[in-house]
Amino acid sequence: MPKYKVDHYENKIRRHFNPLIEEQELLVKQFKTEATKRIVGKLAKKMGADKIMDAFKKAEEQLKKVRQDAQTFFKKKAKQDEKKTLTYNMRDDEISLKDCEEQLRDWAKSLVDRELRRRPEGQQLAQLESVKQKAMDIVYENGDDASIAKALDSCTKKIGITWVVDTSQIKQISA
Repeated sequence: MPKYKVDHYENKIRRHFNPLIEEQELLVKQFKTEATKRIVGKLAKKMGADKIMDAFKKAEEQLKKVRQDAQTFFKKKAKQDEKKTLTYNMRDDEISLKDCEEQLRDWAKSLVDRELRRRPEGQQLAQLESVKQKAMDIVYENGDDASIAKALDSCTKKIGITWVVDTSQIKQISA
């Protein structure tokens, strides 16, 4: 089969499947976001990280207050004596509560991904991706246009995509 025909079929498959897949991915993404928010707290509690996170939060709040006090103190001293200049860095690059929260969020996302594949939305997304791949395989494995069209029509009919359109039903546009 000539390359232009293969390209034509690939583009046509993408035109049909990509909007359906994108719509399903949005549904899955919505559930993923909601589930991740719920699971982070449960995961932290189950792992015992909630106590560490709470202690971290209190320590960071205290550290923030101490930093503000130190900053105020040193700025006042620098203003009192014009010969003194501030040469210290206020930012400390050690692990933070935010780092811990991000790590838990990443772990929760992987758990959510596995769970979403079991939900109807995830199963439908997997089915759409599978049918799209099957349609691409049909294009590569068949030689003539008639057999490709027939095979694609039977493959995609299950999900509501008709490959062979009956043009006799289209109304004539009067000029």
